[in-house]
Amino acid sequence: MFFIWWWWTRRQRPQPPSKWRKVGELSDLITFPVKSLGPIRMTAMECTVLGLRSGWLRDRTLMVIDLDGHFVTARQIPKMVQVSPSIKDSVLTLRAPGMMSMSVELAQLGGKTFRTAVWGQPVLACDCGEEVARWLSRFLLQEDTGLRLVYYPLDRPTREVRTKNKVYPLTESTDTGAYPDATSYCLINEASITDLNSRLDEPVTPQQFRPNFVVKGATAYEEDKWDWVKIGNVILRNIQPCTRCIFTTVDPETGTKNPKVEPLKTLKSYRQIDDPEIRRVSGDSPVMGIHLGLRGSNGTVRLGDPVYVGITEEEEPSLISPS
Repeated sequence: MFFIWWWWTRRQRPQPPSKWRKVGELSDLITFPVKSLGPIRMTAMECTVLGLRSGWLRDRTLMVIDLDGHFVTARQIPKMVQVSPSIKDSVLTLRAPGMMSMSVELAQLGGKTFRTAVWGQPVLACDCGEEVARWLSRFLLQEDTGLRLVYYPLDRPTREVRTKNKVYPLTESTDTGAYPDATSYCLINEASITDLNSRLDEPVTPQQFRPNFVVKGATAYEEDKWDWVKIGNVILRNIQPCTRCIFTTVDPETGTKNPKVEPLKTLKSYRQIDDPEIRRVSGDSPVMGIHLGLRGSNGTVRLGDPVYVGITEEEEPSLISPS
């Protein structure tokens, strides 16, 4: 009976395509170990159900909270993006302008866990200690207290899909990651950023959209229509568009918001969601990039890896290549 149940369940779950076509290659691979702080660029990382991982370096598994347990992002404190993290072995080091560096031994964070929340959804956390809390409070608030750094103690997601994201039927609870807003993976297309920059007085970079994957070689906005995506040998699926907020106006170098509310203002003029049901929950938030969910086994992606999309039977046979 178990075998029959397993076979039937597997039959019901959508399977990846058997044939693919190349659309580009991976030009940047980025992880953000602390939500809303600076990035770490890598040449290779493992894709897991929780997000990108390389040893103790894991994407968005640390987060800043206030003394009431509410998560804090660069939407409220833009200079958070000026804090640069690095990880060597199990030691997290934070650096910021005008500050001495601060290090935390992640392997020793075995203390009591508690519940904090991301967008109102409860999620487990482990406190990272007084020293780093004081360091962050001094740099970000110019106070000795006010902020804490927390660490995600599990190796699997535990949050349900946010209510506003349930309108996207392909998004699953296993896609919610540790502390990201929506999902474990975000992809940006270089050509889409180039097209956006053609409409702006001051250009932006992909980093302003905080993606994990940056792809070059595809045409502008074709990522909107991708379904199954394969980077190297790692299989993912386009599960929902990335709707954008005021965070995109924060300069990743200076930690200041654009006084003209760019590029968000321009994006709103031409990148709105048309579907009325989705628009009901997304409002006037424009789209740039796509959220991906891992749909195969863990695997390593590397800079320069080919990026494929699954093909349909209607496509030209000349475009078809075996998986």
